[in-house]
Amino acid sequence: MDFQSRHVVVTGGTGALGRAVVEALLRGGAEVHVPYLHAAEAERFPLRTEPRLRLAGPIDLASEAEVGRFYAGVPTLWSSIHLAGGFAMGAIADADRAALMQQLEMNLVSCYLCCRAAVAGMRKGGGGGRIVNVAARPALEPRQGAGMTAYTAAKAAVAALTQALGEELAPDGILVNAVAPSIMDTPANLAAMPKAKHELWPKVEEVAATILFLASPDNRVTRSAVAPVYGRS
Repeated sequence: MDFQSRHVVVTGGTGALGRAVVEALLRGGAEVHVPYLHAAEAERFPLRTEPRLRLAGPIDLASEAEVGRFYAGVPTLWSSIHLAGGFAMGAIADADRAALMQQLEMNLVSCYLCCRAAVAGMRKGGGGGRIVNVAARPALEPRQGAGMTAYTAAKAAVAALTQALGEELAPDGILVNAVAPSIMDTPANLAAMPKAKHELWPKVEEVAATILFLASPDNRVTRSAVAPVYGRS
C-alpha cells in the first residue's frame, strides 16, 4: 500500500503492535509521527533513527491540551492510528472507581481526544483522511470480558465511538474504522501465558496489515467497521 509522502500519526507506536505498524508505514513511504509518554520508550525504540520517523514527547494522550499541540504540529495529516491503551484484569469486587476511570482514561479518553484532534487536522488539509482505532475482542463479545469488566466497558466504548464517528465524518471523506484483536502473539503475552496455544494467536504483523489497509488510500468504502482480527483463536 502506497503511503508515499503522507503524514500518519501512530499512538502507541513504540509497542509491539505499534512497531509492526510503523515499520510497514515506513516501507510504504509514509512520514510517521509517534507520540510517547516516557523517555525510555523513545530511547529503546529500534526505529528511532529512521529519517521519516518523528518521535514526540513526553505527551499525555489523556490531556486535551497536549494532544492538541501535538497534532497541530503534524502537516497535512492523512491518517491517525490509535494503538495506545491499557489493560488490567480485575473482577468488579476488586476494581473500584479509580480502576474504572484509569481504564476509561487510557482507552476511551485518549482515543476520543486523538480522534478529535485528527479530525481538525484532516479538515484543515481538506483532502479527507483515515482514522483507525483499536478495540478488543471482548468489545464485540462482552461475555469474554468476565474478570476484566472495566477494560471491557472501556473497549466497548471505543467500538461505539468508532461506529458513531464513522457515520458523522463520512461527508468529509474521513473514513473511521477499528480493529478488535484477540490475544496477540507478543513477548509479553507469551510470558504471561506460557501454556496457551500460541500458534493460534494472530501475529502483530498480521493485525498490522489489516490496520494499514483501513488507514490507506486503497480503502475507499469501508467505514464504521470494527473488524475482528482473531487469527485462529
